[in-house]
Amino acid sequence: MRGRGASALPLLAPFGIGIALLLVVPALITFGYAFTDHTGFGTPRFSGLGNLRRAFEDPLAAAALRASVLFALLAVPIRLLVAVGAGIALARPRRGARLGRVLVYLPTVIPDVALALVFLWVFNPLYGPVNGVLGAFGLPQPVWLSTAWGARWAIVIMMAFPIGEAFLVTLAARRSLPAETYEAAAVDGASAWQQLRHVTLPQLAPLLVLLAVRDTILSLQVNFVPAYVLTDGGPDAATLFLPVYIFDQAFEFLGFGYGAMLTLVLFVVTGVLITIQALLARRWGWLR
Repeated sequence: MRGRGASALPLLAPFGIGIALLLVVPALITFGYAFTDHTGFGTPRFSGLGNLRRAFEDPLAAAALRASVLFALLAVPIRLLVAVGAGIALARPRRGARLGRVLVYLPTVIPDVALALVFLWVFNPLYGPVNGVLGAFGLPQPVWLSTAWGARWAIVIMMAFPIGEAFLVTLAARRSLPAETYEAAAVDGASAWQQLRHVTLPQLAPLLVLLAVRDTILSLQVNFVPAYVLTDGGPDAATLFLPVYIFDQAFEFLGFGYGAMLTLVLFVVTGVLITIQALLARRWGWLR
């Protein structure tokens, strides 16, 4: 066993080097900058907890934190519902299942900026298809990107489409469940809904927790592109998510030190949300 491990080290070395250069080193640099007044020019000067105090006193930082947490609370359940529902529904071989899998995964391979530009047209209040369909049925036609909640929901809806990774994981997990379990449930007279509730979901529960944690981390980061393209953080800071505010502070106002501290705040908030999810999952018996 030791010989096999030693022989695998050269194969794993490129991945280890990549993780060190792309993740570990930037994280350490960010942590160091968070306690300085670095502007990108000259030598950074140590400022202690000055950036942290500034973050607590900054009303826009508080608004960005609220917007990010609210987005995660809205987007994560919807993304999981779509991904898990599609994965379970398309797991069984049936007519059109292959095409359905392709259509579900397709938005994931579209570049973020391109997808955001598509939805900029989709939610256009004058000639966008969403308001066109709503108007055809006599329903209200909101000005999506010009109101706070309209902009929030527009980004949430957009992010409900690129769910390919979670969909594939759910699809593979559902297809790996033993068919004998479902045959026994059918013999006992269980309906399709009862099989889903009492057979499928309990067996997929640990996976669902993992996907929820992963999607929480993802949702707090990938909202940067849609917010920047669709709303530029507006209106009234409704979509001024922390990644957007960090980018503004670091690269537009040359506040690399303050931006680094806000990055640490985002890291801590992500850890708190994940911890809450883990505690709830243990309480509900989804994790041991």
